[in-house]
Amino acid sequence: MNTKAPLSTSRRRTRRRVDVRQWLGGIRLSGFMVIMLGLVVLAAFVLVPTLGTYIGQRQQIAALERAVAATEEEVAELEAERDRWRDPAYVTSQARERLYYVRPGEVVYLVDDDLPEDEHPREQQPVSTDVEETTTDWMGQFVRSLTEAGAAQTVAPPTIGVPDPEPTPTPTP
Repeated sequence: MNTKAPLSTSRRRTRRRVDVRQWLGGIRLSGFMVIMLGLVVLAAFVLVPTLGTYIGQRQQIAALERAVAATEEEVAELEAERDRWRDPAYVTSQARERLYYVRPGEVVYLVDDDLPEDEHPREQQPVSTDVEETTTDWMGQFVRSLTEAGAAQTVAPPTIGVPDPEPTPTPTP
C-alpha cells in the first residue's frame, strides 16, 4: 500500500514570508558596478531626448521630401503644358475650341440644343402657387425652446411638427 498521498493533495499552497532585508542583503555591489550602473542611467537620460529629436527630424525630412517630389511632378506637368502652348497647331486648336475662332472663308455652325429629347434637363414645377401663413408664433416657440433646453435634465427627441398618434378605438363586444 502506498503511504504517500497523491501529488495534488500533498502540495498545498503555503505562503512563505520573504524577508526583504535578507534578500537585499544577499546582493553585493562593488564600487565598479555602482559606477557602471550610474553611467548607464546617465547615458539613458542623455540619449532618450536626443533619440526623440532624431526621430522627429527624420519624420520632417521625409515629409519635406514628399513635398519636393510632388512639387517636381507639378513643375514637370507645367513644363509639358508650356511646351504644348509653344506649338502653333495646339494654339490654333485651342482658339477654335474655346474662343470659336475661324479662318477666313470658313462657316461655323453652332448647335445650341444638341441633346436628345430624353436627356434634356427637366424644368422644375413650382412648389406651390399659394402662399400660406403659419398659425404659430415662431419667436415664442424659439424662446420656449431655448428655456426648456437650458432647464432640461435629460435629452428628449423633438416633438415639434410631429403629430400625436391617434388612440386606437377599443372594440365593443
